[in-house]
Amino acid sequence: MKPNRNPSNRQQARAENALFKVITSLESVSECRDFFTDLCTPAELQALVDRWQVVEYLQRNLPYRKIHDLTGVSVTTIGRVARCLTDGAGGYRTAVDRAAKNHPSH
Repeated sequence: MKPNRNPSNRQQARAENALFKVITSLESVSECRDFFTDLCTPAELQALVDRWQVVEYLQRNLPYRKIHDLTGVSVTTIGRVARCLTDGAGGYRTAVDRAAKNHPSH
């Protein structure tokens, strides 16, 4: 968060909801790619992509070191993603389940 901004919890929730609502309105991978390319810096987008790759490798039960070797993601970040998979808000789990449902061969 920016240092000189102190939005109320309500303002922050409204801003987040507006962002999430617009994301759910996107209708294709191409639209999502364009939106996230505009929204994120290249490094931010790469961090999101890296974390999703980590999720996929964790689902395959690969060791953290192997995931690190394949992705370059730090073992600390891999551990954080793993904790979110088991103890997080459920977002990764929902996405994994939906991806499996929509693409059962993966």
